[in-house]
Amino acid sequence: MKIEGMSLGPLGTNCYIVYNEQHAIIVDPGSDAEKVVSFIEQEKVAPKAIVLTHAHFDHIGAVEALRSHYGIDVYLHQEEKDWLEDPKLNGSSLFIGEEIKTRKAEKSLTPGKLQIATFTFNILHTPGHSPGSVSIVCQDKSIVFGGDALFQQGIGRTDLPGGNMEQLINSIREKLYHLDDSYVVYPGHGPATTIGEEKRNNPFVRME
Repeated sequence: MKIEGMSLGPLGTNCYIVYNEQHAIIVDPGSDAEKVVSFIEQEKVAPKAIVLTHAHFDHIGAVEALRSHYGIDVYLHQEEKDWLEDPKLNGSSLFIGEEIKTRKAEKSLTPGKLQIATFTFNILHTPGHSPGSVSIVCQDKSIVFGGDALFQQGIGRTDLPGGNMEQLINSIREKLYHLDDSYVVYPGHGPATTIGEEKRNNPFVRME
């Protein structure tokens, strides 16, 4: 399994393409669908799904273009099932003055094992930044796509609709920090880090 990260859109949201010799999964395509398509065509792989860590506008801007282009399903937690259709809930009308909306997700993410094509993930519900935030764990590779929960020496904001600081801290402490220290965290913004590094140095959620 390989990972290609690309910073997309005005907020530099990290989109990740998880792929092997045959298939690909697109995580959080925030904008610039043509960049995603270009890479996938270059690698000659078949996308099988779009998986969203949450449904804020900067993570969903290219969802409709890619879903229509490839004819694939979108996966999103049930807590945010209405957000793709509602620019107020996903924040686009408030923050960029432009409505981003698309059809509801075809599939609902629930905690536990998720099998898509040749990929196996473990889904953790990690609310706080938003009520339906999830983290996507690849246990065999010791990596986690954490969305906007945990950053390198930072955490996600909680001043948006549905945000809750206490809930976010609990998600990090009780779920993400229960992963092995060696796990690489691929966040929604900024550089990758590790669970161990954040346990020691994250000023918001440090574990002595």
